Amino acid sequence: MQRTTLLQHIRKQEQSVPGATGEFTTLLTEIMVASKIISLEVNSAGIGENILGLTGKINVQGEEVQKLDEFSDLTFTKIIGKSGAVCAITSEEKENAYIIPPEDNPGKYIFMMDPLDGSSNIDVNVNIGTIFSIYRKKSEGDTVTDEDLLQKGEEQVAAGYIVYGSSTIFIYTSGQGVHGFTLDPSLGEFFLSHPNLNIPEQGSTYSANEGNWGVWDEPQKNLVSFLKKEDASSGRPYKLRYIGSLVADFHRTLLKGGLFMYPKDKKSPKGKLRFSFEAAPLAFIVENAGGKASTGNKRILDITPEGIHDRLPLYIGSGKDVEMAETHLAATVKKGGWFKWLSG
Repeated sequence: MQRTTLLQHIRKQEQSVPGATGEFTTLLTEIMVASKIISLEVNSAGIGENILGLTGKINVQGEEVQKLDEFSDLTFTKIIGKSGAVCAITSEEKENAYIIPPEDNPGKYIFMMDPLDGSSNIDVNVNIGTIFSIYRKKSEGDTVTDEDLLQKGEEQVAAGYIVYGSSTIFIYTSGQGVHGFTLDPSLGEFFLSHPNLNIPEQGSTYSANEGNWGVWDEPQKNLVSFLKKEDASSGRPYKLRYIGSLVADFHRTLLKGGLFMYPKDKKSPKGKLRFSFEAAPLAFIVENAGGKASTGNKRILDITPEGIHDRLPLYIGSGKDVEMAETHLAATVKKGGWFKWLSG
């Protein structure tokens, strides 16, 4: 049986775009190459050269940098930066954008990434991954400006993620459906394994870090309590499924349906997840798969960030589940300093 490779699929999609130059195909091909290198490193971590553990550095987010974090960031930056397809790269690990110098033939795209999501799970062999987003340069001239780096979420050209787990899976969308490819390690090739992914309209699970219950506000606590309450007519109670690796939790939600939540709380009053590197690309993917993504009261893809490291709350998953979350969060009103739950 003939199988479709990732490169064949990308080229076929590009042929349907009038005026395509091949630059986008080049970019996705280089993302694929970098992901193979990282997959190999992740699968051999702890063998030979020690790439597990901390570097001793602190990133712009105030988080300790894992050795594989640093390796992944450098790998993507070097390979994508030399591709001739991008003019700038932004990373969760770097405070400022890396502007491609003239000698490296800058292209017309902006590449944004969380090079290794879930890196705190590396040492315990839990699924981790890469999340990426692609925008087209908007400003005139050779200079990269905030107009290019701070675009509305719905202006993404493509987005995707790679899961490094029991198998390595590459998921991406360029607005023509969401497709998944699994790496065949014996051939070193990604093959189409999940064509035209569509998230179920409603799921039966929710995903949230309940260890943060003590710092959640009352609307969030009430929402989770509502999900746990038995009601056969609405499919409740929902079951808790939480890995603690965003890319892994989202991947399960995309395939099985349900609701992933990372709300704002007392420790992170603006929210914890990054718009550019996590929320926007996953929102672009889920909407192209028929789902929804929200801050709890606003569509993620309607947001234009003010900075490349902006944070926000995230509710993402099946359409009906996200709508339900928005409805119940909005049904909590403040009275005399106390919150009253108004849901049925």
